[in-house]
Amino acid sequence: MSEQADLQNQSRDDAELSVAPVLTLEPFQGPLDLLCHLIEKNRLDIYDIPIDKITDQYLEYLDKLQSIDMEIASDFLLMAATLLHIKSRMLLPQRRSMLSEDIDDPREELVLKLLAYRRCKTIASDLKSRYELYSGCVYKPPESPGSMGIESVTGTTPVHRELFFNACRHLAKQNEIRFQDISGRISHILKREKVSLKQKMMDVLQRAFKKTRIFFHELFPSGISSRTEQVTGFLAVLELLRQNRIIVSQDRAFDAMLIEPDPRWTDPDSLTSGLEDPEESVKEVQNDSE
Repeated sequence: MSEQADLQNQSRDDAELSVAPVLTLEPFQGPLDLLCHLIEKNRLDIYDIPIDKITDQYLEYLDKLQSIDMEIASDFLLMAATLLHIKSRMLLPQRRSMLSEDIDDPREELVLKLLAYRRCKTIASDLKSRYELYSGCVYKPPESPGSMGIESVTGTTPVHRELFFNACRHLAKQNEIRFQDISGRISHILKREKVSLKQKMMDVLQRAFKKTRIFFHELFPSGISSRTEQVTGFLAVLELLRQNRIIVSQDRAFDAMLIEPDPRWTDPDSLTSGLEDPEESVKEVQNDSE
């Protein structure tokens, strides 16, 4: 019984070996895909295809297929017939065109189809990679403020044409300074001006006593004074307030500051004399904190 089982297994193995493997056309999506593969494999120039070599390799690939689905292989067989037709035309004497001396190349139509297919394949690969990259993204279209329950407020004050253009020119000037050349900004940092806080305190006191009352923007105009001078001048005003040398009034926040000397100081010499050095006061505070 065991010998009969061995003989049956051996005959089954011989029968499986005698059956040739079934090949399909699944690796290639069409005849043009197969031709592109053969051209890239042999490193051939697509504009000068050796049609006899490509035809032989194409037919050799089809001959290896033992079982072919005719619905799938019809396009491949049609391309095989086209290659054989082109190969036969290449063997015939070449004819010149009636309008020009150029010789008609029977491979021209095939080359155009291959170039179009290669371009479409590249675009399809790019679209596939984009889909894999952005398929998880969710986009939300813009909505109007009314659909979100937000009431739009329109200004009651009319817009003056001259004021609008002045604001635009001011913004343009700010952007020009902001996006200036980096070398100019570095040189500006290296050449940073030094302004004395105590000297600014003296200037504020003298001008305030001379005019009795003066606005801060008159002391340091925005178009003339630098930003460093304006900041130092503001610190000088705060320091003079701390020392009870001046009185500053302001109607509302961010409004103009009116500066006038303290009425307890009637003499300008007494007003400016005995000023505390702000740097010394800062050192005293630091020593107390330590």
